[in-house]
Amino acid sequence: MPRNRPRALRAEGTTRGPSPRSRDCAPPSRIHGLSTRTSLAVHRLEERCDSFYLHPGATDRALRRYRTFLHPPGRRPLYPQESMCPSCPGCAFDDVRHARDVLDAVLERLPPRPRTELARLVRPLDVALHRRTLPDPFAHRRPWRAEYWWHRRLGDPARG
Repeated sequence: MPRNRPRALRAEGTTRGPSPRSRDCAPPSRIHGLSTRTSLAVHRLEERCDSFYLHPGATDRALRRYRTFLHPPGRRPLYPQESMCPSCPGCAFDDVRHARDVLDAVLERLPPRPRTELARLVRPLDVALHRRTLPDPFAHRRPWRAEYWWHRRLGDPARG
């Protein structure tokens, strides 16, 4: 059987379709606290998924929101606030519980190694959220997503 020439092999490669990434576009930015490999896996997941929670940049935004919610020092309890417009993917991040929903959706869909690295980053934030928020005694009456522990925390008392 005759050998294919390199030029013929390269020509075959171009007929298969476009390369997954062209050299013209810049690589995605690295998510603070994650390795480059894990950041790339998260970006790929966000691009491929068509969920309400996952869109390009959602994981980075969720981590930032989670950190800023827990940032005020002290021992006073924190109260998650409901977002004014929960149906909008951008405004939904006003509620830290939505940010935690996004992180949970990403953790469910990531491959094992990136999942472990992201979970290692989220775990101390979860501990701080659990420690700095109060349990909601009426959470069992709510029909929406009360199965997750972060939805069973007491919300903003000013909003009722």
